Amino acid sequence: MYGRVMIFDDDTDLLEVCSIVLKSKNYEVESCNRCHSIVQDVELFAPDVILMDNWIPDTGGVKATQLIKRHSGLKGIPVIFFSANNDVRELAVEAGAEFFLQKPFEIDELENIVSKAIELRRLQ
Repeated sequence: MYGRVMIFDDDTDLLEVCSIVLKSKNYEVESCNRCHSIVQDVELFAPDVILMDNWIPDTGGVKATQLIKRHSGLKGIPVIFFSANNDVRELAVEAGAEFFLQKPFEIDELENIVSKAIELRRLQ
């Protein structure tokens, strides 16, 4: 296993594709299509990196990321904010995410950004 990745997105097809791709690269993957108990879910899985969709149900990606970043035990987990919004970079900054990924994206873009986030986590 190369690392633990937690994906939050309401698009079940995208969750499945991302999970398949990342598992093929030896990541352990947990996916969620809502974030009503975001802090508890992240604490339970203890990921090395989080992929957070902007439109995740219950609280939304910006607020969910902010909740993670305010939690002392979780704030060091790198977050990759991903969205089809044209302002994904600004949303990522507002949320406090370390990385962003514009949807739609290529598989190699996903693999590369997750690898960078994992590396950042290991340097902490």
